[in-house]
Amino acid sequence: MTSLRPLRPILRSSWATATVRTYASQTPGNPVLEIFNRKTKHLQKDRAARNVEESRKVDYIKDEVAMRLCERLLDIKRTFPNVLDLGANSCNIARALTTPNPDPTTPSSAPLSDRIGNLTCVETSHALLHRDADLPFNQSLSITREVIPDLETTLPYEPNSFDAVLSSLSIHWINDLPSLLAQVNSILKPDCPFIAAMFGGDTLFELRTSLQLADLERRGGVSPHVSPLADVRDVGGLLNKAGFKMLTVDVEDIVVEYPDTFALMQDLQAMGENNAILHREAGPISRDVLLANEAIYRELHKEEDSRGIPATFRLIYMIGWKEGEGQAQPLARGSGQVNLKDLLGGGGFDS
Repeated sequence: MTSLRPLRPILRSSWATATVRTYASQTPGNPVLEIFNRKTKHLQKDRAARNVEESRKVDYIKDEVAMRLCERLLDIKRTFPNVLDLGANSCNIARALTTPNPDPTTPSSAPLSDRIGNLTCVETSHALLHRDADLPFNQSLSITREVIPDLETTLPYEPNSFDAVLSSLSIHWINDLPSLLAQVNSILKPDCPFIAAMFGGDTLFELRTSLQLADLERRGGVSPHVSPLADVRDVGGLLNKAGFKMLTVDVEDIVVEYPDTFALMQDLQAMGENNAILHREAGPISRDVLLANEAIYRELHKEEDSRGIPATFRLIYMIGWKEGEGQAQPLARGSGQVNLKDLLGGGGFDS
């Protein structure tokens, strides 16, 4: 298979304000409502990781997101003796932490790994977790790799165990996200951060829409080929419900160009990010639907001056802090000393 790399990344980012809502959540354990087939996802990850060369080639999204997530640690001026990487994949966060000169404002800045005592990397797939255990970055950071049966069940850690919990591109496969976030809050020490990145609702909207139209054209009905994802408007409410304070949620789109839809779907499979809906249709997508999808995708989404087709990966970044003594608190409503209308240059509506 041809080595498939991003042809022209286009980055767009925006801040998102989440609406606080009320959610029902169950106690830790096997979720009552299952959207994703956990066994299927485990097999997909395992199968992808066993093809080591190809798996490493398609880590471009996971490595890039891990770098951007770790950059958020630059704004937290403290050391972290004990850190958990929840859903570590192939230890992409560990690799990012050992990157030299992480601070663009200081060319000679030390790697972030210098501020971390031990990083516990937790994953359900042994093959994926240990895929890069022999690479040089392992010598620059104390890493403990632990394979657990499932991220959905009770995490095997005592309350108040970690100085930070990080997670990059794993929790979008969780069925009961409120329960998991509550567990993360429990295992954090007071006044310590949870920093995570996950794929959001509009990820691969081009592929989702073109496959639906291809299904309708060739089969007269629609089958879900792209897994559902959480919406950014819900993330702040979920963090708040789990007990986190001082929330920050922002969104960034990474647009990657591929030669065609076949290359895109091959890369997704090699990443272990292919569809894992519980009641998805068995067997591969038919050739007729795939050919129709290619034509529809190009007609709807290809730009005239581009060499390939765009695929949008929407990233939701979140930071939440466990409540603790002496923690900074937001100012009381109405205590501001500056009129927002003055900052914006006037022109607002008079009350």
